[in-house]
Amino acid sequence: MAIHKKILFVCLGNICRSPTAEGVFRKLSSEYAELDLEIDSCGTYGYHQGEGADLRSVSTADKRGYDLSAIRSRKILPQDLNHFDYIIAMDVSNLESLKDMAIKHQCSVDNIHLFLDFSNQSNITEVPDPYYGGSNGFDDVINLIEDASQGLISELLDKKKSPLRNGS
Repeated sequence: MAIHKKILFVCLGNICRSPTAEGVFRKLSSEYAELDLEIDSCGTYGYHQGEGADLRSVSTADKRGYDLSAIRSRKILPQDLNHFDYIIAMDVSNLESLKDMAIKHQCSVDNIHLFLDFSNQSNITEVPDPYYGGSNGFDDVINLIEDASQGLISELLDKKKSPLRNGS
Protein backbone atom coordinates (compact mmCIF):
# COMPACT_ATOMS: atom_id res chain seq x y z
CA MET A 1 0.00 0.00 0.00
CA ALA A 2 1.52 3.30 -1.12
CA ILE A 3 1.81 6.31 1.12
CA HIS A 4 0.63 9.43 -0.71
CA LYS A 5 1.82 12.68 0.86
CA LYS A 6 2.57 16.22 -0.29
CA ILE A 7 5.55 17.86 1.39
CA LEU A 8 6.64 21.50 1.13
CA PHE A 9 9.98 22.77 2.46
CA VAL A 10 10.11 26.48 3.33
CA CYS A 11 12.87 28.97 4.09
CA LEU A 12 13.10 32.72 3.60
CA GLY A 13 14.09 33.18 -0.05
CA ASN A 14 13.97 29.62 -1.40
CA ILE A 15 17.52 29.65 -2.75
CA CYS A 16 19.62 27.85 -0.08
CA ARG A 17 17.97 25.74 2.61
CA SER A 18 14.57 24.79 1.22
CA PRO A 19 15.77 23.84 -2.28
CA THR A 20 18.52 21.80 -0.64
CA ALA A 21 15.91 20.09 1.53
CA GLU A 22 13.76 19.44 -1.54
CA GLY A 23 16.64 17.88 -3.47
CA VAL A 24 17.97 15.82 -0.58
CA PHE A 25 14.54 14.60 0.51
CA ARG A 26 13.54 13.78 -3.07
CA LYS A 27 16.57 11.52 -3.49
CA LEU A 28 16.47 9.88 -0.06
CA SER A 29 12.71 9.23 -0.17
CA SER A 30 12.95 7.76 -3.70
CA GLU A 31 14.67 4.73 -2.16
CA TYR A 32 11.34 3.68 -0.60
CA ALA A 33 8.92 2.15 -3.12
CA GLU A 34 5.96 2.61 -0.77
CA LEU A 35 6.41 6.40 -0.69
CA ASP A 36 4.50 8.24 -3.42
CA LEU A 37 5.35 11.85 -2.64
CA GLU A 38 4.85 15.28 -4.13
CA ILE A 39 7.82 17.34 -2.97
CA ASP A 40 8.28 21.09 -3.45
CA SER A 41 9.95 24.07 -1.84
CA CYS A 42 9.29 27.79 -1.53
CA GLY A 43 10.13 30.88 0.46
CA THR A 44 8.11 33.08 2.76
CA TYR A 45 9.34 36.03 0.68
CA GLY A 46 9.60 36.32 -3.09
CA TYR A 47 12.99 38.04 -3.29
CA HIS A 48 14.35 35.52 -5.79
CA GLN A 49 11.17 34.52 -7.67
CA GLY A 50 12.06 32.27 -10.63
CA GLU A 51 15.78 32.08 -9.84
CA GLY A 52 17.67 28.84 -9.41
CA ALA A 53 19.21 27.80 -6.13
CA ASP A 54 22.31 29.60 -4.85
CA LEU A 55 25.34 28.30 -6.77
CA ARG A 56 27.07 27.36 -3.51
CA SER A 57 24.07 25.21 -2.56
CA VAL A 58 23.99 23.64 -6.02
CA SER A 59 27.72 22.88 -5.95
CA THR A 60 27.72 21.46 -2.43
CA ALA A 61 24.64 19.34 -3.14
CA ASP A 62 26.12 18.09 -6.42
CA LYS A 63 29.29 16.93 -4.64
CA ARG A 64 27.06 14.86 -2.34
CA GLY A 65 24.95 13.40 -5.18
CA TYR A 66 21.91 15.67 -4.98
CA ASP A 67 20.54 17.54 -8.00
CA LEU A 68 19.08 21.01 -7.42
CA SER A 69 19.36 22.19 -11.03
CA ALA A 70 15.64 22.14 -11.88
CA ILE A 71 14.46 23.90 -8.71
CA ARG A 72 13.24 27.48 -9.15
CA SER A 73 12.47 29.86 -6.34
CA ARG A 74 8.88 30.74 -5.60
CA LYS A 75 6.96 32.40 -2.82
CA ILE A 76 4.48 30.41 -0.76
CA LEU A 77 0.87 30.87 -1.85
CA PRO A 78 -2.21 30.75 0.38
CA GLN A 79 -3.47 27.65 -1.46
CA ASP A 80 -0.26 25.82 -0.48
CA LEU A 81 -1.44 25.84 3.13
CA ASN A 82 -4.26 23.39 2.37
CA HIS A 83 -2.60 21.54 -0.51
CA PHE A 84 0.39 20.15 1.38
CA ASP A 85 0.18 17.52 4.12
CA TYR A 86 3.47 18.66 5.62
CA ILE A 87 4.76 22.22 5.49
CA ILE A 88 8.29 22.12 6.84
CA ALA A 89 9.98 25.33 8.02
CA MET A 90 13.75 25.60 8.25
CA ASP A 91 13.74 27.96 11.24
CA VAL A 92 11.47 29.44 13.90
CA SER A 93 11.08 32.77 12.10
CA ASN A 94 9.69 31.07 9.00
CA LEU A 95 7.63 28.71 11.14
CA GLU A 96 5.94 31.70 12.79
CA SER A 97 5.42 33.42 9.42
CA LEU A 98 3.75 30.27 8.08
CA LYS A 99 1.52 29.93 11.13
CA ASP A 100 0.53 33.61 10.91
CA MET A 101 -0.31 33.15 7.23
CA ALA A 102 -2.37 30.04 8.01
CA ILE A 103 -4.35 31.84 10.71
CA LYS A 104 -4.90 34.83 8.42
CA HIS A 105 -6.30 32.54 5.71
CA GLN A 106 -8.28 30.43 8.21
CA CYS A 107 -6.20 27.32 7.57
CA SER A 108 -5.00 24.73 10.04
CA VAL A 109 -1.54 25.06 11.55
CA ASP A 110 -1.41 21.33 12.36
CA ASN A 111 0.50 20.52 9.16
CA ILE A 112 3.22 23.15 9.79
CA HIS A 113 6.39 21.81 11.41
CA LEU A 114 9.98 22.77 12.16
CA PHE A 115 12.26 20.56 10.07
CA LEU A 116 14.76 19.68 12.76
CA ASP A 117 11.92 18.39 14.96
CA PHE A 118 12.31 15.29 12.75
CA SER A 119 16.05 15.08 13.44
CA ASN A 120 17.36 11.93 15.04
CA GLN A 121 20.73 13.25 16.17
CA SER A 122 20.92 17.02 16.25
CA ASN A 123 20.59 19.19 19.32
CA ILE A 124 20.21 22.16 16.99
CA THR A 125 16.63 23.35 16.56
CA GLU A 126 16.97 25.32 13.32
CA VAL A 127 18.66 24.80 9.95
CA PRO A 128 20.98 27.83 9.85
CA ASP A 129 20.97 30.08 6.82
CA PRO A 130 24.34 29.53 5.07
CA TYR A 131 23.93 32.48 2.69
CA TYR A 132 26.29 34.84 4.52
CA GLY A 133 28.49 32.17 6.07
CA GLY A 134 31.52 30.31 4.78
CA SER A 135 31.53 27.31 2.48
CA ASN A 136 31.41 24.91 5.44
CA GLY A 137 27.96 26.26 6.22
CA PHE A 138 26.54 24.60 3.11
CA ASP A 139 27.98 21.21 4.11
CA ASP A 140 26.64 21.67 7.63
CA VAL A 141 23.19 22.43 6.21
CA ILE A 142 23.19 19.25 4.13
CA ASN A 143 24.26 17.19 7.15
CA LEU A 144 21.32 18.55 9.16
CA ILE A 145 18.91 18.09 6.24
CA GLU A 146 20.00 14.50 5.63
CA ASP A 147 19.39 13.65 9.28
CA ALA A 148 16.00 15.36 9.48
CA SER A 149 15.01 13.84 6.12
CA GLN A 150 15.62 10.35 7.49
CA GLY A 151 13.51 11.25 10.51
CA LEU A 152 10.67 12.53 8.32
CA ILE A 153 10.84 9.38 6.18
CA SER A 154 10.59 7.29 9.35
CA GLU A 155 7.58 9.36 10.44
CA LEU A 156 5.87 8.74 7.09
CA LEU A 157 6.59 5.01 7.20
CA ASP A 158 5.52 4.71 10.86
CA LYS A 159 2.19 6.38 10.11
CA LYS A 160 1.52 3.64 7.57
CA LYS A 161 1.99 1.00 10.28
CA SER A 162 -0.22 2.68 12.89
CA PRO A 163 -3.78 1.29 13.01
CA LEU A 164 -4.98 4.58 14.52
CA ARG A 165 -3.95 6.63 11.51
CA ASN A 166 -5.37 6.33 8.03
CA GLY A 167 -2.06 7.01 6.24
CA SER A 168 -3.65 9.43 3.81
